[in-house]
Amino acid sequence: MLKSLYRKLVLILLLLIVSLMAVTGVFLNGAVANYFIDEFNGTMREAFSENIGFVRALREAAAGEDAIPQLWDVLQASHGIMGVSGSRPVYLLDGRTGALLEPADTDETIGLPPNIVTAMSGRIGLEQRMGDSFFDCAVPITDGEGAFDYIVYVRDSKKGFTEQSRSMFFVILQAVILGLTFSLLLSLLLSKTMTTPIENLTRGAARVAAGDFSEKIEVHSRDEIGTLTQTFNYMAGVLQKSLRDVEGERDKLSTLFLHMTDGVAAFAHDGELLHVNLAALRLLSLRDADTLTYEAFERYVPFEDAATLRPPDYLTSDMRVGSRVLRLYVAPFGHGGAESGLMAVLHDVTEQNRLEDLRREFVSNVSHELRTPLTGIKSYAETLMEPEGLTHEEIMRFSAVIVDEADRMARLVRDLLTLSRFDYGKAEWHAADFDISELLRRIYDLLRVEAKTYRHKLSLSVGKLPEAIYGDRDQIEQVLINIVANAIRYTPEEGNIAIEADSDRDFVTIAVRDNGIGIPEEDLPYVFDRFYRVDKARSRAQGGTGLGLAIAREIIDSHGGGLDIWSKQGKGTTVTLTLPRGGVKLP
Repeated sequence: MLKSLYRKLVLILLLLIVSLMAVTGVFLNGAVANYFIDEFNGTMREAFSENIGFVRALREAAAGEDAIPQLWDVLQASHGIMGVSGSRPVYLLDGRTGALLEPADTDETIGLPPNIVTAMSGRIGLEQRMGDSFFDCAVPITDGEGAFDYIVYVRDSKKGFTEQSRSMFFVILQAVILGLTFSLLLSLLLSKTMTTPIENLTRGAARVAAGDFSEKIEVHSRDEIGTLTQTFNYMAGVLQKSLRDVEGERDKLSTLFLHMTDGVAAFAHDGELLHVNLAALRLLSLRDADTLTYEAFERYVPFEDAATLRPPDYLTSDMRVGSRVLRLYVAPFGHGGAESGLMAVLHDVTEQNRLEDLRREFVSNVSHELRTPLTGIKSYAETLMEPEGLTHEEIMRFSAVIVDEADRMARLVRDLLTLSRFDYGKAEWHAADFDISELLRRIYDLLRVEAKTYRHKLSLSVGKLPEAIYGDRDQIEQVLINIVANAIRYTPEEGNIAIEADSDRDFVTIAVRDNGIGIPEEDLPYVFDRFYRVDKARSRAQGGTGLGLAIAREIIDSHGGGLDIWSKQGKGTTVTLTLPRGGVKLP
């Protein structure tokens, strides 16, 4: 393209020079023609003026008896006045017909040019036309009585004009050739000067288009092209920075899109899949993106309905995939046309729904746990308000029930307050170094009597334990008592319950094993949830609130440890508690 522009500039300059020389030649040729016309017309006017005796002589000759010979003699004698020469002859014509009278011996044909026709009407014909091959002048000669008997006709063959024009043409041609030579050299130089910066800009633009911003274009002038080059360099720098920013944002969005937990799928305006992240495939239980189409969402958000949306509008619906509940959001992107489409976002609300169910169940359980003892307390209190007919033993038994229900309410409120403190990070800790071996023996001695009540065999096995660990002794004791007490309560009579403790370099591990009724596999993930009971009727009969294991996990987590449970229905349960030997800073 640049070579074409280079040639165009050279050609334009050459055409400009040729046109200029041609116009100059035309004007010069016209000027020469006008010069010869003016010279011929001036000579004719001067020769045939009324004040010159030449005209009187012609009229006198025309009035004589031998008019034609006399007129011709006058004309022959007056060649100098008319400028008659070999290229400018004079003729004597008949004034009525225009026929040639003299010279009688010539074979030349005169014809009736416009000036002769003008003279035949009694006026001097002296109008020159550039298209004619001659200059001419026709003068009517009258005898004085108004009859135009003769015409003096002078014709110039333009020989001088032709020779002068030819000479001038060769001069102009030489000037054109010389001018073209110089103009060609100058146009080549000028065109090269103009196109070289453009070539540099083109190469620079190609590098920028290919992503290479390393080289700046040199500026060799301060004219418009130099300013354009400086602007291009500045634009390239701005573009490079913008591309880096866009690249960084794209990498961020790509990483976010790839690793975000919500599923995202983009569809074109015709429903074709454009992008999908791994989370969407996982939530939809798909192995690869080739199997995903918008039909997966059609029954929840129809494509036709979503296609009519305009930003920022969106449609939402819940969909179930296996055991998951997914909330589907469909929103448009783009402004119509081929670049527009639909964006589908999948949010897993399974846990959210479960927590909402737990919240409702929690409120229901709290209400029930508080209402049950309050109902009993109110019932027995109303009975004691009318003691007539009651024995002393019945009064004491009713009073004991009121006390037990009050204690049950107090435990429930205490456990709820404890969990509330954990939730808001306001739990009170009394951490210090203590002997874990001594704590285990104390718990063993404390619960051995209760185990005998159920005719259980309770054993304690202590391995190599550190002399002291750091933590809140009372809270850990509460956790261990709760775990061992659960094992005693939920193991049929004559069961075996073992407390085993050991340590490695980092952790102390305490396991409580029983061969009790066990826990169903489907209930294991929820045993640490608040108010969750595997056997609700039996748990409530045992006096439990369903908060013990939830509190236990909060305490152990706060100590930087772990609490795990293994169980098989009908085989028994093992609860494993780990604590760091060096302890952690409690919240």
